[in-house]
Amino acid sequence: MNGLVSGSRQAGDQPPGRPGERGGPILVAVDDTTRQVGSQLVVDVRGPAELVVQVAVPDLPGATVADELTVTLDGRPQPVEEISAPGPSRIHRLRPGPGRLSVGYQATVVGRGAPAAVTETDRLAYLRPSRYAESDRLAAVARAEFGGIGAPADLLAAVSSWVGTQLAYVPGSSGPTDGAVQTLLSRQGVCRDYAHLVIALLRALDLPARLAAVYAPGLDPMDFHAVAEALVDGGWRVVDATLLAPRAGLVRIATGRDAADTAFLSSYGGAVEFVSSHVTAVIDGPLPADDVATLVSIG
Repeated sequence: MNGLVSGSRQAGDQPPGRPGERGGPILVAVDDTTRQVGSQLVVDVRGPAELVVQVAVPDLPGATVADELTVTLDGRPQPVEEISAPGPSRIHRLRPGPGRLSVGYQATVVGRGAPAAVTETDRLAYLRPSRYAESDRLAAVARAEFGGIGAPADLLAAVSSWVGTQLAYVPGSSGPTDGAVQTLLSRQGVCRDYAHLVIALLRALDLPARLAAVYAPGLDPMDFHAVAEALVDGGWRVVDATLLAPRAGLVRIATGRDAADTAFLSSYGGAVEFVSSHVTAVIDGPLPADDVATLVSIG
C-alpha cells in the first residue's frame, strides 16, 4: 500500500454531558447527517523508526464513510500498512527513514453508525483496572461517593456530574503519564483526564467503562477529544464530563481501556520529534442539541 489510501465504506464493508436519569430515552436514530473530519500531523524523524497512527474513522455499519489518508516524507509518498485492531479502531503503521513526515487524513461521514454489539469479552476487559484508569486504587472513593446508587444509568449520571464539578478544565495542567489518581489529587486536567477519572470510578463500582478517542464537531478550541463510554442498558453509552461538545455529533476514531490504547501517534525505535497537529470536525447544519437526560451512543 502506498502513501495514499482512499475509499468509500458502507454498512458491511471491511475497513481499508452525559446520560441522565434512569429510564431516559436512548438516542440510536440513523439519519443523513453529514460530518466532515480530518487531521494533519507533522513530525521530524531523526532515524529509522516504527510509527503507529490512529486518526482514521473505523467501519460504521449503517453509515457511509469516504476517506483518504496521505503520508509523505519530505514530500515523497510513503508506504502505509493497515493492521487489524481490537474493537472499533483502525491502526496504520509506518516505517519511515529520516526526514519530515506528514500524515494527512480527511473523511466524510454520512449518517450515523448503528451501535456495535457488546461481547462478554468486552464486558470483562473493561471491568479491569488499566494504566491510566486505576479503579483498584479508587475503590474506597467510589464507594463513599456513589455506593448507594444501584441503577447503571443513574450511576453513570452521578459519576459524570461529580467529575464535572470536582475538576477544573485547565489546558496543559497534566502530563502524558498522569492517570485518574493524579487527576483526582490535582483536581484539574483536560478531556482525557476527565474521561480517565469517570472510567476508573465506574469500574470501581463494577460498571464496565472504556475510553473513546473522537472527532468532536463544536469543540473549541478544536483538537482530538477523549470521552468515556459505559455499558448501560445493553449498549455503550457515551459521557463527556467536560460538556465541551454535543455527544450526538461525535465521530469515533479509536476505542480502548484508556489513552494507552487510543493515542493518535506512538513511536518506537528511532528518535521522533513532534512538530504540529491540526484537527478539523464540522457538521452540516446546526450542531445537535445535547440533552443530559438522554442516553447517547457514538455513531
